[in-house]
Amino acid sequence: MKPRVLEIRQGVFEKNDLLARDLRARFEAAGVTVFNLVSSPGAGKTLLLERTLTLLREGGLRPAALVGDVATENDAKRLARSGAPTRQIVTAGNCHLEAGMIGRHLEGWPLDDLDFLFIENVGNLVCPAHYDLGENARVVLLSVTEGEDKPLKYPPMFHSADAALITKIDLAEATGFDRAAVYEALESVRPGIETLELSARTGQGMEAWLDYLLRVRATSPLAAFASPAPGGEGTGA
Repeated sequence: MKPRVLEIRQGVFEKNDLLARDLRARFEAAGVTVFNLVSSPGAGKTLLLERTLTLLREGGLRPAALVGDVATENDAKRLARSGAPTRQIVTAGNCHLEAGMIGRHLEGWPLDDLDFLFIENVGNLVCPAHYDLGENARVVLLSVTEGEDKPLKYPPMFHSADAALITKIDLAEATGFDRAAVYEALESVRPGIETLELSARTGQGMEAWLDYLLRVRATSPLAAFASPAPGGEGTGA
C-alpha cells in the first residue's frame, strides 16, 4: 500500500501547486502582495496581524486578511476591529490551508482594491509547510515561550520560510529565553534567514516588521506595474 499512498500525496501536492500558480498570477495582476503567516498555536499570529492591519491602514495602505482555523470564526471577528476586510476559512478538521480554499474565499473580493493580503494559516508547524498558497513570502513565527529548538524539531517549516519572527520578545527575560541558541538553530536549518524580534503587545520591533513588509512589496514582481498605494510610502508606524 505504500506506493499507493505516495501516489495520492503526489497528486494532491501537484493539484495544489497548479492552483497556487494560478493564484500567484491573480495576485500579481491585481498588484497585491501576499504573506502566509505560519506558526504553532499560541505564538501570537492573531495579535500580530491585528496590530499590523491597524498600522498599515493608519499609514494609508490597504490590507486584508484571510484567517484559517479548524473551527469558530473568533479570529476573523477580532481582526475585523482593525477596519480591514477580513474573512474566516473554517477547515472543518484540516490541519492546514490549501490553495483551493484560498481561491474559493476570494470570490467577490476586489483584489485590485488591496495592497496587502495576509493569510493566517492554521496553527501547525507540520502540514502547512507542504502547501504553496500563492504567497510572495512565507513568514514563520516562534514565540520565546515555545523553546529554542523549534526549528530543529520542525525543519521543513523553517526551511520553507522566507523570514522568521521571534514573538513575545518582551517576555524573553522572564522565560529565560536563550537568544543565541535559537539563532543557532535557525541558521542550521535555514542559513541566512531574515529574523526579526518583536512584541505586538508592546510595539517593540513593529517598525522593523512593517519595513520588511514594504521591502517585500517593493521587490516583488508586481512592483513594476502595481498602482501606488494612497498615502505614499509611510506606514505611520
